Amino acid sequence: AYTIRIVSDILESNGSSSMATVCAGSLALMDAGVPVHAAVSGIAMGLLQGQGGNYVILSDILGEEDQLGDLDFKVAGTRKGITACQMDIKLAGLSFEVLAQALAQAREGRLRILDEMEKAIATPRSNHKSHAPQAHKITIPSNMIGAVIGPGGKVVQDIQRESGATISINEEGDNGVIQIFAPQGDAMDKAVCRIKDIVAVPEVGGIYKGKVVSIMPYGAFVEFMSGKTGLLHISEISWSRLKDMENTFEEGEEVEVKLVHVDKKTGKYRLSRKVLLPKPEEAN
Repeated sequence: AYTIRIVSDILESNGSSSMATVCAGSLALMDAGVPVHAAVSGIAMGLLQGQGGNYVILSDILGEEDQLGDLDFKVAGTRKGITACQMDIKLAGLSFEVLAQALAQAREGRLRILDEMEKAIATPRSNHKSHAPQAHKITIPSNMIGAVIGPGGKVVQDIQRESGATISINEEGDNGVIQIFAPQGDAMDKAVCRIKDIVAVPEVGGIYKGKVVSIMPYGAFVEFMSGKTGLLHISEISWSRLKDMENTFEEGEEVEVKLVHVDKKTGKYRLSRKVLLPKPEEAN
């Protein structure tokens, strides 16, 4: 659900600035991808009353007509009906006839304005614009909540700092519900990507782009998913036999690996790089 504040800067006015804001605000929401039910237009009606009960109802009044007239009646709504109205009146009261005519005239004006608005955009965009504020919910198993939060909240704090998103986590039954609020699309994408990496279950046969975190005489440990590190044994680095790990990798270096085995008892991961490399003919 959205709570949205719209700020309208009026650069020029030859009609009601508040009703211009209604129309422009409706267009802006649809353009941003906010799923509004229908477009809303607005128009300001005025009234000039003379002697003998004579009167004239004005549509889309100017400031002078508001100041010198007897009525400022703002009406906003969709094609189906009125969503909001406001009336400033200088008379003791209005007859039902005058009010009904003003509403009918306002409806005619609103529908005409909606016709023009729909020439620009008729329905909300299917996707949010990249700079629009966004909200997203992810449901995870409750036993993964600790991994997302991290020791002392370190992991979730790092995600918020790096992405710019705000994250709240609550336990509901057997699930953890993660609410993510981001000021724009890039921040949301970064936060969602990090969280999905943490809660994702590695699949044997999956190919990952990892990072070398430490080098041992018998191979390298590679973080191939967020918080998940496996052993890339020296025998699985290349089709040619390596005598040692000297000059093979550097810590922090990116390497593409394949998950070839998960130990059911220990949960340790075994990786291979050579299976992703062309196999020399002499090795066939």
